[in-house]
Amino acid sequence: MSLLGKGRIVAMPDYFEDYPDMLKPAYILFDGKGAGEFVFGCVTGQIFAGGAGLAVEFSWRGNDEMDEVQGQGWTELQPDGSLNGAVCLQGEDEANFSARRWTSSTTC
Repeated sequence: MSLLGKGRIVAMPDYFEDYPDMLKPAYILFDGKGAGEFVFGCVTGQIFAGGAGLAVEFSWRGNDEMDEVQGQGWTELQPDGSLNGAVCLQGEDEANFSARRWTSSTTC
């Protein structure tokens, strides 16, 4: 198992239950090329220095309610395949999260 791929953010304990999916379903993505992205609430970000190990620290830049923001973050692969981590907005609190592997299904 690795961090690579898309994880559906299923819990953010420091926010109201419906905040993470405010604009679209919350997720975090690591692409294996040292990059990725995430979305939760009104925050979107591009990840830099992501990785393919079992844990990674990263920096990011993006927007929070259309204001430019940046910060750091981390995530760690759990034994059950889920991810635990945090996105830290510079000068603000951590946004802790739990995510599960996002699998898509198609119907014909």
